[in-house]
Amino acid sequence: MLDIVVPVFNEAEGILRLFEEIQNEIKTEKQVLIVYDFDGDTTVPVVKEHIADFPFEIKLVLNTLGRGALNAIKMGISTATNEMVLVMMADSSDRLDVVDTMCNLMEQGYDIVCGSRYMKGGKQNGGPLLKGLFSRFAGLSLHFLTRIPTHDVTNSFKLYRKTMIDHLEIESTGGFEIGLEICVKAYTSGYRIAEVPSEWFDREDGESNFHMWKWIPHYLYWYFYCIIHIFKLKRK
Repeated sequence: MLDIVVPVFNEAEGILRLFEEIQNEIKTEKQVLIVYDFDGDTTVPVVKEHIADFPFEIKLVLNTLGRGALNAIKMGISTATNEMVLVMMADSSDRLDVVDTMCNLMEQGYDIVCGSRYMKGGKQNGGPLLKGLFSRFAGLSLHFLTRIPTHDVTNSFKLYRKTMIDHLEIESTGGFEIGLEICVKAYTSGYRIAEVPSEWFDREDGESNFHMWKWIPHYLYWYFYCIIHIFKLKRK
């Protein structure tokens, strides 16, 4: 069974569309964890009103670790009760027709399965130019330099093995770089990583909560962490 962790911040406009996409595209047995920061979040009443309208369980999870995407993701992962944990955004930016393939790969023994916009068959549609260039450069260069088995290490759209994450110390303090941290720590610790081509679309509803210039130093820290640790391992 699959736990789907969705951090939200005033996603009332698009949350039902996301539930419909989950219903239509993901056949794996699942439950959805909607992680919100405060009771006034506009997502909450919409979810409560429609929580019984879908053929999978939907749980509202109050983030008690502190506001922000980072803590919402941490809260969702810690709340998850199943071995497969998918982290995705509420803005319907990722095509979900690859999730069953991701789950099949995890059942074959992989510990992380990354949705990859920058491998053959993957695609990124729209979004800020600088953000796209930064993530593409980071993903492709880190794959080339360290042979980490994904071309898109910065993507938040990843499937994790719960027992693996429970053995990793999460140190991120910024935001969405937590996905990069988990991936590079897993790689340098010998866990198995796979990727599948995924397609990303710029959000249609609301505003993005991605703060590029604020979070770049945090991404760079884990980028160089991976390079340094891999080169140290090669010297042994």
